[in-house]
Amino acid sequence: MREQIAQALKAAIKAQDRRRISTLRLINAAIQDRDIANRGAGKDPVSDEEILQILTKMVRQREESAVAFEQGNRLELAEQERQEVEIIREFLPKQLCEDDMRRVCSAVVAEIGAGGLRDMGRCMNTLKERYPGKMDFSKASGIVKSLLQ
Repeated sequence: MREQIAQALKAAIKAQDRRRISTLRLINAAIQDRDIANRGAGKDPVSDEEILQILTKMVRQREESAVAFEQGNRLELAEQERQEVEIIREFLPKQLCEDDMRRVCSAVVAEIGAGGLRDMGRCMNTLKERYPGKMDFSKASGIVKSLLQ
């Protein structure tokens, strides 16, 4: 994953794509920050799974910022945030559509034998294990909650 990001950064530098360069550098900085934090805690460097979590968090932050900028009538900044989201998403696995998420959530609830909201954590942990970076877990949480009620 790191190599893929590094190659994309080299290509962006050659193409002199300023938006892409700055976004890829932000990704690298976030990964390095987590590496430093892990080193301080005596852990290994960031794994590909953790990189997926970092990228997912970056996408969510930028989507929230874009909405805030639109509400503040700062459309140029909202567009900039959305461009960054598209660049970051290139490194994430393809997201499950709404119907697939419902199907997967139903299967996990049935498999675990979840009987109520008290089993929500187990369901969500199973989804996070099996589909890292492939779904929006806040939406999945809502789906699981509706299935368990």
